[in-house]
Amino acid sequence: MPVNIPDHLPAADILRNENIFVMTESRALHQDIRPLRLVLLNLMPVKITTETHLLRMLSNTPLQVEITLLNTLSHESKNTPAEHLRNFYTTFDAICRRRYDGLIITGAPVEMLDFEEVDYWDELVQIMDWATCNVTSTLFICWSAQAGLYHYYGVPKYVLPRKQFGIFKHTLNNSKAPIVHGFDDEFMAPHSRHTEIRRKDIEKVPQLEIISESPEAGVYLVRDVGNRRIFVTGHSEYDACTLKSEYERDLAKGMDIQLPYNYFPNDDPSRIPPMRWKSHASLLFSNWLNYYVYQETPYVLD
Repeated sequence: MPVNIPDHLPAADILRNENIFVMTESRALHQDIRPLRLVLLNLMPVKITTETHLLRMLSNTPLQVEITLLNTLSHESKNTPAEHLRNFYTTFDAICRRRYDGLIITGAPVEMLDFEEVDYWDELVQIMDWATCNVTSTLFICWSAQAGLYHYYGVPKYVLPRKQFGIFKHTLNNSKAPIVHGFDDEFMAPHSRHTEIRRKDIEKVPQLEIISESPEAGVYLVRDVGNRRIFVTGHSEYDACTLKSEYERDLAKGMDIQLPYNYFPNDDPSRIPPMRWKSHASLLFSNWLNYYVYQETPYVLD
């Protein structure tokens, strides 16, 4: 089954051109089925790109998924057209009395700030606390994974001496965890961040388990023992050229940015980078939807 998205969302045409089956709201109304209700809290600046990345990942499942796009009221987005936000996004006050099967919280380019210095931190805390009682499972990505681990369990983050940037090899600590069902013993995943969480701090929290990590990039996948929260420190949802775009953006700003590790063929930025993490990215999202959302959520949410 397809992802069920609002009529005329820009991502729809992109996904259809990739032969991904998407279903508009108007067509979904004619199907007698309860779709999974997901909220996507999009904290990334270029929201249309992030929507497309994540909807692509969520489409590879036999489950019908209904998406509600959420942005923060306490932060004004400057990189997404206001018309797009008005047409397709809502805010927490409009959904806070509803229950949902799943919630995805994206990364955000605010890593160098202390959590409490982020202008929408109080609103994010409110959403995370609401999710504890109103969402079956939450998937946290990159900065939001650090934010969730800090808020729920007091796990600190650390500033890295240089950006963790590139494609890294990962291994499995627990191959029986449903979130990595079907994964190879070694797999690749992108990272793009200036801060990290550390194994020693997670091991102090009995409610947490490290599922996967990388010798170079550190902790990658963490779950809570109740399977209500999955934390992903990388960006498995990225497409082949996302790191290239970030590299070129930082160069244009005059930033001291290194080449993404293990990304461009022969470290030549003029060459097209191959995508070597697509299958595991697809498995990550389909496993989360199946084992942590669909298999656990009640049929009657409200």
